[in-house]
Amino acid sequence: MIGSKILVVEDEKILALDIRNRLQKLGYSVAEITDSGEEAIKKVAETHPNLVLIDICLAGEINGVPVAEIIKKNFQVPVIYLTEYLELDKNSSNEPFSYILKPFAEKELHTAIEMALYKHQMERRLQEEKQRMRSIINSMGCAVVVTDTNGCIQLMNPVAETLTNWQQNEAYGKDIAEVLSLVDKDTGEVIENLATKVMEVGEVLKIPENCLLITKDGSRIPIGDSVAAIRDGYGNITGAVLVFQDISQRKQTEAQLYRNAFYDTLTALPNRLLFYDRLRQAFERGKRRDNYRFGVLFLDLDGFKGINDRFGHGMGDDFLVAIARRLESSLRSGDTVARFGGDEFGILLEDIKDVTDATNVAQRIQDTLKLPLHLNGHEILITASIGIALSSSHYDQPENLLRDADTAMYDSKKQGKACHTVFSNPI
Repeated sequence: MIGSKILVVEDEKILALDIRNRLQKLGYSVAEITDSGEEAIKKVAETHPNLVLIDICLAGEINGVPVAEIIKKNFQVPVIYLTEYLELDKNSSNEPFSYILKPFAEKELHTAIEMALYKHQMERRLQEEKQRMRSIINSMGCAVVVTDTNGCIQLMNPVAETLTNWQQNEAYGKDIAEVLSLVDKDTGEVIENLATKVMEVGEVLKIPENCLLITKDGSRIPIGDSVAAIRDGYGNITGAVLVFQDISQRKQTEAQLYRNAFYDTLTALPNRLLFYDRLRQAFERGKRRDNYRFGVLFLDLDGFKGINDRFGHGMGDDFLVAIARRLESSLRSGDTVARFGGDEFGILLEDIKDVTDATNVAQRIQDTLKLPLHLNGHEILITASIGIALSSSHYDQPENLLRDADTAMYDSKKQGKACHTVFSNPI
């Protein structure tokens, strides 16, 4: 590029002056002329040339090749060798435009310099762009891991290092499956190599649900986000990039939102909404299985208002929590007990044989509730009225079964409380 500053390193004085004259004629500025490698390194540091022309065979302790390597490495200045055929074979590479064969014409000199400067400029821009991209990746708040086409790690940003407990220098070149060990949280099964998979399908893929990252120190972290194939300007896949983050907090928030939506905050029992959903599922199973039967118990505590009035609502809340634990202990693991609100509870008994199974559970609950409850130095006795409704072909909606269990519960109240009643359709 015209006007560029060039340092000439040539120990043949006449040739060095001739080169300077030619360069000036072509429009270049000659920073210095020197005849030794040691002096060349010093002049590069002082004058900061755009390019160095250096003879391979120099007088002194070191010749042109190691000097050129020092200049390129330490000062990032492009170098063109001045050489002869025999010297080229022994000392220099055959990279295009990295050398000029003596003797040379002005056109050859001009072409070599312009190409060397252009190549250096492009390499510098590419390096700057790489550095810019690296800075962007390192600034991201999520983990980024880049692989080559073989699925071997080429880059990890600081967040990825922190999450995986692997440093980039130790992970570089390793198969990504070794560094990003992923398993399914529920099944414990190893999740297939995502980098390999995405390069096969050529599409952006979501990291599977319930994906756990097993870190280098054995910690298990839930992660989520995506993995994509990397393509060059021609559309060819050149690797894969995984972008992920620790979603522990999100999972905890989702779990809390789920509990808030489907569980009673006081007793931690399922609420009416979740109970109804499980009842609906029982209806669906009944449609698919001929012999599948289930029942609903609607339970209301007898005299709970008096406990609140006598001991206060704080004691009343503690009492309801204790009752919830007693109800749970009276059921099978596959059954559901829910708090509908106040002192009302619903119970879903699944896969029962007949009405006897349901009445036995009701009696077991009543026997459990008859045991005195000791809270805060007080002994409290309680009973419950229970209504029972069993699944049958005439029920087509879950709410109808629940309604009839509620009706049977009120019949128990009318009969004197502390008992259970099975709903029967009026003739």
